Amino acid sequence: MTRSDAMTTRERLLDVADDLLADKGIRATTMSTVAERAEVSRAWLYRLFPDKNALVGAALMRLVETTWERNHAELEAIDGFEDRLVAGVAIGRRAYDDPGATLMRLRTVEPEEFAAAIGVGVAGLVPDLAGFWHRYLGEAVRDGDIHPETDLDEAAEWVARVMISLGSVAGRHVDADDPQSVRRHFRRYVLPALRCAPAH
Repeated sequence: MTRSDAMTTRERLLDVADDLLADKGIRATTMSTVAERAEVSRAWLYRLFPDKNALVGAALMRLVETTWERNHAELEAIDGFEDRLVAGVAIGRRAYDDPGATLMRLRTVEPEEFAAAIGVGVAGLVPDLAGFWHRYLGEAVRDGDIHPETDLDEAAEWVARVMISLGSVAGRHVDADDPQSVRRHFRRYVLPALRCAPAH
């Protein structure tokens, strides 16, 4: 099987997993059923996804990534890097908290299974989300919002990690659902770090 075939097979498996998760939930979604419905051998399924958490995590992350891509237009319409960061957290939260959405339902109904799968899936999300934020960091350098010597690749990965944390993990001191709390956090820690010359 070529790389292109493997990517197509992977997408087909994720499509089936999406349907099963929406219909049956995490516990009732089995690797065997996914392979059977996708008309893929179990050997190929396990070659692409070593276990159920990897498969479900990838399906959940694809839902999150779709939300981000849909909302590029929303961030493009916002002026200023700080305002984009604050809006970015709200966008990330919507991916999990949209009433009736598969992500919200699974997180609420099957919290332990959701946490286990999303933890595996997040590992694959970091590079994709870093790529998403890279363009906005580049514009922030151009506009003078962050230091001109900022390593955009490294900074984009850090911003991605901050966004994932604020979007998916509750904390005691930053209320991710309160834009003012999020803005204060960015102003105190994230933006000052990005405005300084990078340490060597």
